[in-house]
Amino acid sequence: MAEKTIVAITSCPVGIAHTYMAAETLEKKGKELGVNVKVETHGSIGIENKLSATEIANAEGVIIAADTAVDMSRFAGKQVVKVGVQDGIHKATELINKILNGEGQIQSGTVGQASEDGEAKKASVGQVMYKSLMNGVSYMVPFVVTGGLLIAIALSLGGVPGPNGIAIPEGSIWATINSIGGLAMGMMVPVLSAFIAQSIADRPGLVPGFVGGLIATNGALYNSEAGAGFLGGILAGFLAGFVALGIKKLKVPKVIQSIMPIIIIPVISTLVVGFAFIYVIGKPVALLFSSLSDFLAGMQGGSQIVLALILGAMIAVDMGGPFNKVAFLFGSGMIEKGNFSIMGPIAVAICVPPLALGVATFVLKNKFTQPEKEAGKASFAMGLFGITEGAIPFASTDPLRVIPSIVAGSMAGSVMAMLFGVTDHVAHGGPIVAVLGAVDNVLMFFVSVAVGIAVTVFCLSFLKKPVNAAPVAATETAAPVKEAVATPEVKDDVEFEKLTDIVTEDALILDVKGDTKLDVMDELIAKFADLGKITSAEEFKKAILKRESESTTGIGMSVAIPHGKSDAVIEPSVVFGRAPKGIDWESLDGEPAKLVFMIAVPAGNKTDAHLKILQMLSRKLMDDDFRQSLLEADTNVDVMALLDTVR
Repeated sequence: MAEKTIVAITSCPVGIAHTYMAAETLEKKGKELGVNVKVETHGSIGIENKLSATEIANAEGVIIAADTAVDMSRFAGKQVVKVGVQDGIHKATELINKILNGEGQIQSGTVGQASEDGEAKKASVGQVMYKSLMNGVSYMVPFVVTGGLLIAIALSLGGVPGPNGIAIPEGSIWATINSIGGLAMGMMVPVLSAFIAQSIADRPGLVPGFVGGLIATNGALYNSEAGAGFLGGILAGFLAGFVALGIKKLKVPKVIQSIMPIIIIPVISTLVVGFAFIYVIGKPVALLFSSLSDFLAGMQGGSQIVLALILGAMIAVDMGGPFNKVAFLFGSGMIEKGNFSIMGPIAVAICVPPLALGVATFVLKNKFTQPEKEAGKASFAMGLFGITEGAIPFASTDPLRVIPSIVAGSMAGSVMAMLFGVTDHVAHGGPIVAVLGAVDNVLMFFVSVAVGIAVTVFCLSFLKKPVNAAPVAATETAAPVKEAVATPEVKDDVEFEKLTDIVTEDALILDVKGDTKLDVMDELIAKFADLGKITSAEEFKKAILKRESESTTGIGMSVAIPHGKSDAVIEPSVVFGRAPKGIDWESLDGEPAKLVFMIAVPAGNKTDAHLKILQMLSRKLMDDDFRQSLLEADTNVDVMALLDTVR
């Protein structure tokens, strides 16, 4: 009887260790059960072992062990089991047996068409919503950054203060750049909505998501002077996604099944979302806008401090949405009446959120992921030019912590500006208006901005959770690392087929002395220095800690694989350390690390050497006997004999 075959896909967000660990485990457990498991890996190196249409057609079923989006259209008609990548590592036998026992769900649809099941299977609604929101944000961020920076360039190089705000001369190249930036920024909310909906309902959710996002930003459709902003866009995205998903689940005659994803679902769901937003959701937005405008107008004779607090909060809470627009238009209206004292606090509040988050990503390095740190640079640049939307990517991913923090900061800055008589003669905000001479009491303008930034960063330091328990700042108290002797020649083209091609016997430490993660890192880095593999221990350590700050390299099963690419590395190499008593590495399974492989690769390496090493190690370290043998080996010679099998 022919051997049964199961096909699988493994993928993790980083695309390195866990992707290959899950693949190795599935293949290994398959052999134990007499099943051939063919795994397609979606790693940082790209798609490997791509499944053919024939292999999919002949397979008993499909296992998807992934924490990233996977196109399911190839698997229409097959039984599918979908889990996270961790289950692919720890529950491989159970997953294979589910396929063999016919317990998977049949993937509906037609090969080449959109998946008919979307993401909302056995996952909770909360999990689906969070994953969908993250999907939307990931697609939105490039539009925010591109549009915001283009507008900033146009304003800084071509803008001049005028009676109605900072103006860019018509017909100039700066006006063209500003228009292009405006178009990119205008796509921000529709893209966010579209890809939230797409994550929930696959491709049929794109059209209603885009249209819903456009409606959310176009307040004229529901008699509002301001659109519903990014919060309205999020609402439109979820509405579009779940409406499209609901229609997809309806049982329809086979004759129209083929046109459901491309005609029926998009058209009906777009109409549902459009009518709901214009006639149900939009009306309250318009009424709220009008009421807030009247409320602010009535406060002019009251406490100026209370007014400043309200204006600061409204500017920050939705970063360009209806609350922000109400406050901004109120300040603009006061300028027309010759009252410049209202726009001064608003000008401060406008720039605090993006500037503060830019500063926070630099000061609170352990609170933000590497992509967020990169976005922080763009956010800070946008803040200089009064583009509050620069803070939206951060507010979208962590609203319960970020929004209260920026609201507190904008309120503090707004009150300071009101107390010290900061005024603004143009309808714009940010340091750019002060530089261009539109602000009175410039010194206190910048003091007010600094206070707002400080308050926001202070709040974030308490509210936001660390993304990793090994912050870079901790290195200041860590033991000093021995500096390597400078060696100018970098060997970036080293070829290796097995681990022992780049690991020597003197690169092994069978009993590390350190008691903490940082101590062990220092010890292994010092070993690289002793071997002459790096030119600067401190520089290489920065690379190691930078990678560690993104997510822990403790992959579980008592193994850690810290790694870094740096200009200080001379050639791809590995140092191995063994800690029999175990080191707390914040591993995903909570187990202390006893086997630590540190990988060093030159920064300019073009052969993806570190990925190749990680793949080799990840696969081999899934072998329980191999790990146990490494722990029990008595001598360096014994360890080298074991490492010689890693290839």
